[in-house]
Order: sequence, then C-alpha cells, then structure tokens
Amino acid sequence: MMLRSLPRAAPSSASLRVHPYRIQINTSHPSVATCLFEGRHNQRRHAGIHAISNPTLAGIEKRWEGMPPQEQADLWMALRDRMKVNWHEMTLQEKKAAYWIAFGPHGPRALPPPGEGKTIFWYTMLGVGVSGVLFLIIRAFARPPPKTMTAQYQAQSNEYLKAQRTEPITGVSSEGYKGKGMIQSKPRKGPPPDDDED
Repeated sequence: MMLRSLPRAAPSSASLRVHPYRIQINTSHPSVATCLFEGRHNQRRHAGIHAISNPTLAGIEKRWEGMPPQEQADLWMALRDRMKVNWHEMTLQEKKAAYWIAFGPHGPRALPPPGEGKTIFWYTMLGVGVSGVLFLIIRAFARPPPKTMTAQYQAQSNEYLKAQRTEPITGVSSEGYKGKGMIQSKPRKGPPPDDDED
C-alpha cells in the first residue's frame, strides 16, 4: 500500500523509480521522505532552543525531592535537550539546575540528617547494654561449670598422664617439663571435686 502511494506523493515521477524489490531515490530532487525527515529534525532542534522558564527552575533544590517522578523526568529531559545546544545560549538558571540535578546532594548522594551520628552511637550503646544485661542474667541462672573445668581436676589429669607416660618426648611425661600441661582453669574455691559428681 505504501509503495503504491509513494510515487503519487513524490514531486515528479522522475525522482522515484519503483522496482519490484527496491525503491531507488534520485538524489537530484529531494523526495518527500527526505523533506519530512529534515522537517522533523529541524522541529526537534528548534524545540530544544527555547529556554525553560525561570519559575520552573526557581528553588529546584528545595522542590526536587517533593516533585512526582514524572515531573522530575520531564524537567530533566527538557534540560537535557537544552544542553544539546551551545551552552552559551543557556541561561544561568538552567546551568545551575542541570548541574544540581546531575550532581546535587539528593537521592543516593543525600547528606545525612543532622545528629545521625549521635543517634547511631546511642542505639549501638543501647544494644551493647541490653546484650550485657542478658549475658549477666543467663550467667546468674546457669549451672556451675563442670568438674573438669577446675584447676584441681586438671592437675589430677597431669598426674594421670605422667603415670601413663603419655608423650614422653615433649609432653607432660618428658624429663624437665615445665609447662602447665592440662591446667587451664583457675583454682576452684571450696572442697576438691568428688569423683561421683556429674
């Protein structure tokens, strides 16, 4: 359908020759398609030349976060079109707005609210304090440590290892051994542990 209507729309039949598989355009005469393309291109180019009004850009720093996303996108696209022309033709307000929207402190680059550091510090201290209180409560109600975690029991373990001659080269049974051996806990207060104790 389009191929049949194209020769009628052309200024002369000499400028277009329709073949079964392709269209050849004679470049000596401008065709309708070329004129339409250039017209649309010129319209786009001239549409971007008009300056954006100052009331639209006034106070953009304060209004940007509260603007709907569609309005933000429209304003940014208009500024982007304006930036395609010579920057000497742009108004100072447009340059400031374009710079602020591209690099200003908003969105992920927003500055932290005042007092945020103190708030984080106090909430961290609150968390540490609650953890400490929970730790102390759990320790207060916990069972006593097992009998194997006393210095007396561990000293008895050393004597047993010596009697069994365990590790006679470098361990507790070796000659001149001066290490602690199995002792790793503090001495227990009270009577020594009973062997029947669990």
